[in-house]
Amino acid sequence: MLTDFAKTLNAFGSTRTPFFFAIDFEQNHPLVFTLDTLPDSILYCMDGKTNASSLSSPTPLIQKADWIDKERYRDAFTHVIEEIKKGNTYLLNLTFPTPITLKGSLEDVFYASDASFKCCIKEQFVCFSPERFIKIEDDMIHTFPMKGTIDASIENAESLILHDEKEMAEHVMVVDLLRNDVSMVAKNVRVERFRYSQTIKAGKRELIQISSHITGVLDASWHTRVGSILQTLLPAGSISGTPKRSSVAIIAKSEGYTRGFFTGVFGVYDGHTLDSGVLIRFIEKTPEGYFFKSGGGITLLSECEKEYDELCAKVYIPVH
Repeated sequence: MLTDFAKTLNAFGSTRTPFFFAIDFEQNHPLVFTLDTLPDSILYCMDGKTNASSLSSPTPLIQKADWIDKERYRDAFTHVIEEIKKGNTYLLNLTFPTPITLKGSLEDVFYASDASFKCCIKEQFVCFSPERFIKIEDDMIHTFPMKGTIDASIENAESLILHDEKEMAEHVMVVDLLRNDVSMVAKNVRVERFRYSQTIKAGKRELIQISSHITGVLDASWHTRVGSILQTLLPAGSISGTPKRSSVAIIAKSEGYTRGFFTGVFGVYDGHTLDSGVLIRFIEKTPEGYFFKSGGGITLLSECEKEYDELCAKVYIPVH
């Protein structure tokens, strides 16, 4: 059954009306605007295409991070491992919010951060994501699952992560999940590139992240069902788990908080193509203060201490 946001996007696609969308992880509060009615409070940058000005901004800083209690994380991690052993999930993205003290505004973070996919809803959240969700262009759909992170300063970092058994298993599972997802909306689905490395900025450090590239062929009428395509593919496999339905239920029980727009998706349709990003690398403003939400994929081979360290390592602002 189509959701209201999917019906709205299908209608816009049928008339080739350009639009912006942001869909929360739980899909309870999606935002949809035609580009000519997009509020000034929403800023986006999609791989270089943006509605933002070129104004400079003060360099924002995370002055303090109050890390999640290790025992709380261990309890959640242990619960996920137990569910994996029961066969209820094979790969699950476990996340938590970290309270931070931020010098600067969310808008400052948007302008100062260096990332391919950025989104800011003023006084609500900012995202500076390295991960594309899907891109549709010339009747082809592309997705780029990203799984596997290592500090680039480690000796032989790229070789280490590419040959790590746990990282390989995690990446294989998410590629298989995304390939199956894309097969529900496209034909001739194939993995174009498997496990290639990219270097991204992580504050003063650099990280190596591992991605793959999956493609599929759409018929020329895909514009009329653009909302249906998005609904079918949500939530994004790389930040939920496999199988999706049971993994999402385990996420809700293990994490104990509402993700909201974190790990949702956002994007722009210009009447010809659609591009979108995953809402990760995410700072949210709440009445209780600022929270940086982060996490990582858990498999049977995962080690709790390493996963906790990865969650902490992803709390950064990649300033220019």
